[in-house]
Amino acid sequence: MNNENKSIHEFDFQLICEYFSSLERQGPGSPEITIKALGFIPNLTEKSRIADIGCGTGGQTMILAQNTPGNITGVDLFPDFIEKFNSNVVKLNLQKRVKGLSEDMKHLSFQNETLDLIWSEGAIYNIGFERGLTDWRKFLKTGGYIAVSEVSWFTNERPNEINNFWMEHYPEIDTISNKIAQMQKAGYIPEASFILPESCWTEYFYAPQKKAQEEFLKKYAGNQTAENYIAFERYEMSMYEKYKAFYGYVFYIGKKRE
Repeated sequence: MNNENKSIHEFDFQLICEYFSSLERQGPGSPEITIKALGFIPNLTEKSRIADIGCGTGGQTMILAQNTPGNITGVDLFPDFIEKFNSNVVKLNLQKRVKGLSEDMKHLSFQNETLDLIWSEGAIYNIGFERGLTDWRKFLKTGGYIAVSEVSWFTNERPNEINNFWMEHYPEIDTISNKIAQMQKAGYIPEASFILPESCWTEYFYAPQKKAQEEFLKKYAGNQTAENYIAFERYEMSMYEKYKAFYGYVFYIGKKRE
């Protein structure tokens, strides 16, 4: 198996964690897009309870906290991410309202019907879009909201190269209309969906990685696993540049129905 066909999950998790710990964002997005998506969520107050699932180091979580008065719990599998998350919380003096926990998104400790909003930017793929929407629904109050960003096809047909790439790495990728139908099936009223602009990939996600990759390769010179992983990341970047007309991230926002 060459590096271009290798799944991210086949690389050393600790190396992946270290690599992404140096980045503000672990997936495509931007402060402006986080705020735009938040604009579709009404009636958040100081008593609102929010969970950011797959929060990473908290780049988007801090934007949420600065633009809504509720209490936020960030959850991520990697303890190193949560350590940096909580450090960022203290730096921004948000510790009275924001905290990070190391938990598996498949086994969350929230009580049923206690959350007003579930947030997840570029992370629900780890459990799967349909499973995440279905499994997490029980944690929301009736009328509560879920807002997730998910890689999606923009067209019904696409070149074989990019189709095969995503079928290999995330077979649940689908068209926007099908994702909305999946949200409805999972028990939500779709409230909004919008495509993240190209800058969320190029400026906020890929550009910061270039320096991180150089430093990573310097630190792990001669380490074949590290070199293979960076080769994979660079290949993914080349796929986006070549085929960005056919796919990207989309925000999906839904309201839990009775």
